[in-house]
Amino acid sequence: MRIAADLHIHSKYSRAVSPGMTLENIALWAEKKGIQVMGTGDFTHPQWFHEIKTKLEPEEEGLFKLKAGEVLHSSITGITGNDSRMQNSALSTRFLLTTEISSIYSKGGKVRRIHNLVFAPSIETVEKINTKLGWIGNLKADGRPILGLDSKKLLKIVLDIDPRCVLAPAHAWTPWFSIFGSMSGFNSIEECFEEMSPHIFAIETGLSSDPAMNWRLSVLDKISLISNSDSHSLQKLGREANVFDCELSYSGIIDAIKSKNPQKFLYTIEFFPEEGKYHYDGHRDCGVYFSPEETEGHNGTCPVCGRKLTVGVLNRVHELADRPIGGKPANAIPFKNLIPLDEIIGEALGVGPKSKKVMEEYEKLISKFGSELNILLNVPYDEIIQASGSRLAEAIKRVREGKVNIRPGYDGEYGKISIFGEEGKIEENPQAKLF
Repeated sequence: MRIAADLHIHSKYSRAVSPGMTLENIALWAEKKGIQVMGTGDFTHPQWFHEIKTKLEPEEEGLFKLKAGEVLHSSITGITGNDSRMQNSALSTRFLLTTEISSIYSKGGKVRRIHNLVFAPSIETVEKINTKLGWIGNLKADGRPILGLDSKKLLKIVLDIDPRCVLAPAHAWTPWFSIFGSMSGFNSIEECFEEMSPHIFAIETGLSSDPAMNWRLSVLDKISLISNSDSHSLQKLGREANVFDCELSYSGIIDAIKSKNPQKFLYTIEFFPEEGKYHYDGHRDCGVYFSPEETEGHNGTCPVCGRKLTVGVLNRVHELADRPIGGKPANAIPFKNLIPLDEIIGEALGVGPKSKKVMEEYEKLISKFGSELNILLNVPYDEIIQASGSRLAEAIKRVREGKVNIRPGYDGEYGKISIFGEEGKIEENPQAKLF
């Protein structure tokens, strides 16, 4: 069956995360977004893991769903009164046990800061992982724990506990906290994981890169490129995701990722990478952002303050790449660049994406067409025109065709995206300009 999966999110117990990120709300909003399988996130946090154990029940192999009583007796964001349709929607969402762990340690004469995703097939496996990691660091401090643990040792711990577990480097190119990050990462998977490297079969591309950028590294040809939202709020669920045609089970999903079979792993859903917070080089405090060529022209320093620029993802990919721009391996899994529906509605209406007007239009469209991903990917333009007018239909058309304009993000600042540009004109896709 066709499955959209978002396997990297955070709970209300993580820093800078919305208190609305409860299991009940996540289940409902996953249905709105068109996501069938959500990662639980944060299974190492004792309170969140207690909620996982008490509020979820096993369904398919390695997957869980909300208990019916939890929906009936919970306050769910998006349900008005006793809306049985919404309650049933929340019950249809499946959860896969996931967490993100921050490893900070010294290796090769440098301090490394690496974030890794861990997927587990059962509650019993997670209990053993949490016990082991609890001896190493404080799991109560944050939903994403910080441990002084070598990534290789973390991988060995989880595989020794259960060989069905999966470790995948998270947002692999983010400057400060990733395996390839310019500030504290490595130059290869092998440099990080050494003899354990054959157990790494997937990496997460992150918001500031897309598969096309990763295809420039032939060393990643055998690695599956997965995409997830890393969401800290309900509205951002599914902004990146993976689409499979496989058995609805833990084993089915993991096999689809590992096999890189395009009949099972259909495509990923991606941000336009320029919109990510670390696409370009720059200094946020100084308002300076540069392409790799401009950074080279300034010798890597900020012309305002004279300090070293934060080297972004595009530059770092260029540094490690052995293929030219546009290079593509034979077994590449396709991808689709999208913009969240609330942002598109906001631009079409000329208001902010969090405004009441946008939320009302969003809910109307979801009620009519089923889910956000269905609207963004599948609904015919004439049906969108009938439901919401020609301007929104034109905006969605331009997004599907990649005809958007973006000022690239840099040094922790999201890129600024425009669909219509000045006076409603179609502007050239900036990715073509950048490359």
